[in-house]
Amino acid sequence: MNRLWLMLTLTVLTLLSWWLWTPDVPRATLEARYLAAPADLRQVGPWHLHVRDSGPPGAASGARSDASSGASSDAPAVVLLHGFGASLQTWDGWAEGLAATHRVVRIDLPGSGLSPPDPERNYTDARSVQMLLHLLDDLGLPRASLVGHSMGGRIAWTLASQFPERIDKLVLVAPDGFASFGFEYGKAMEVPATLSLLRHVLPKTLLRMNLQAAYARPESLTDAVTTRYHDLLLAPGARQAMLDRLAQTVLQEPEPLLRQIKAPTLLLWGEADGMIPFSNARDYLQAIPGSRLVSWPQVGHLPQEEAAGLSLNAVADFLR
Repeated sequence: MNRLWLMLTLTVLTLLSWWLWTPDVPRATLEARYLAAPADLRQVGPWHLHVRDSGPPGAASGARSDASSGASSDAPAVVLLHGFGASLQTWDGWAEGLAATHRVVRIDLPGSGLSPPDPERNYTDARSVQMLLHLLDDLGLPRASLVGHSMGGRIAWTLASQFPERIDKLVLVAPDGFASFGFEYGKAMEVPATLSLLRHVLPKTLLRMNLQAAYARPESLTDAVTTRYHDLLLAPGARQAMLDRLAQTVLQEPEPLLRQIKAPTLLLWGEADGMIPFSNARDYLQAIPGSRLVSWPQVGHLPQEEAAGLSLNAVADFLR
């Protein structure tokens, strides 16, 4: 009887593993779905990055979505950095509007979207800042405005504090950086061993349950958006890169760096943010000289997706 029970148990576990097993999606398949132009994949120092570079209509070099155009013109540049587990498509609702007046550079951070993992598997903030400086140099941008969401916000304000001469204006969308549950200053996060299962198991229904917390209104998380997030998390190496980034995240006391920021700074926040508390906005306003805040009720962690029109108006007015 015990042997029969063991065989049944193993059979059930095998069936469950087969049902839940989620293999990588071939890169060629993902590029066919999400790559706007082949030249959007470019080598920047040791990194191979997915970059969309567009500019105002009538720009001297022509405003094309591919990075080979350089979109070079007299238009001021703005660089957009997505958050953890996201991709440059999170800015779709902003890109066209901002490109009316600015050179708009959107990137997938290493190991995210269509950007392959970092060749050294290094996802520290210092490495991210180094990568962004290489990118600015590669694009011929001595200065640019910088927009960062969540984790990308933390990277953005870190760069702005350390290299103020490279930043015109700074926009922080629900930025990460202050200690919260699971994150202490000066200490790497303890990544639960069970999370390593994500390398092999990531059904879309499970991802949707986790993504829902980022949206204040359930209808904002459409099937198309869920599919995009799911597809790009299944890029080869993306799930391991996500785990590596978590394990390498070491928060530092933010106030000393934030006080060094010289660029005019705008904070954007959904007041119903379920990921990074809206109350953190007060800490940023106190720490960043001259910063100001625009917020919206009934908007969650992703105002650029959930309230694209409102948030675009706010950032466009600020950048102008």
